[in-house]
Amino acid sequence: MKRILAFLSLVVLCCAEASAQTPQPLYPDGKFDGDNGLDSSVTADRDGVRFGVAVPDYFLFRPAPDKANGQCVVVLPGGGYGCVCYQREGIDVARWLNENGITAVVLRYRMPNGHSEIPLTDVRRMFRTVRENAAEWGIDPCQVGVMGFSAGGHLAASALTLFEFSYARPDFGILIYPVITMQDGFSHGGSRDNLMGKDPSEDLIRRFSTERHIVAATEHTPATSPCFIALSSDDEVVPTRNSTMFYDSLCSKGVPAELHVYPTGRHGWIGDFVYWDEYHASLSRWLKQLRKKAAAADTACPKLSR
Repeated sequence: MKRILAFLSLVVLCCAEASAQTPQPLYPDGKFDGDNGLDSSVTADRDGVRFGVAVPDYFLFRPAPDKANGQCVVVLPGGGYGCVCYQREGIDVARWLNENGITAVVLRYRMPNGHSEIPLTDVRRMFRTVRENAAEWGIDPCQVGVMGFSAGGHLAASALTLFEFSYARPDFGILIYPVITMQDGFSHGGSRDNLMGKDPSEDLIRRFSTERHIVAATEHTPATSPCFIALSSDDEVVPTRNSTMFYDSLCSKGVPAELHVYPTGRHGWIGDFVYWDEYHASLSRWLKQLRKKAAAADTACPKLSR
């Protein structure tokens, strides 16, 4: 019952007025990578929240040409892997990114429905799509990051640590009150159950406990990408240990990371969250620093070949 109530609380936090922005299909030819066993008849859309996502799509938000700086963020809304809260943790976020000259892509990824790899498969395809269209969309393919909220934060952390091809590697990560681990006692129960089922194997728990997969740079492989993490210390839905263990692991591997813990705000930062200005200023500064560093570096951009 506690897990059900926790999941429902995530849904309530997501509700807001839906946008008229036109979504684009993630798989234009209709040939999906993998199958989650759902069809569109089970999909429902209410107040900016999409339930039972069977057909993934995305919203593209481009900044005004005179503001565009080449940076892009793939935004992954939360919803406990049972729905996608695409308005307040997606479209609203995209508009703020646009104001800061950043292209935003809000992904409505498929629900796992017992197929734990499906959401991450969609994220990988989204990164490939972004980089394939980088020139047309005015994007620097070496400045494509991922941003996730709650369970979307877990999906973003998975993208940061479990990528298989260079085209799917985020150049930076932004994790907001994220689920990070699948370890019992620390994870968010609803997200864990929806992603892996009620009785997951130890191998599955290990795979999706993202703090285990952060790596340092080697002669042949890059380190996990830099991360910005933010949460509130009074979060009663996702244990704060999720964020701190990911941050600790990043630091132990020498990965640049920032951790911002606000004293109030609870999960979802809904209602009277008094730290919006502080959070936005910190994130804007961090993103600007990444752009400066990328401009000064002489790095090869990810190739689109497998």
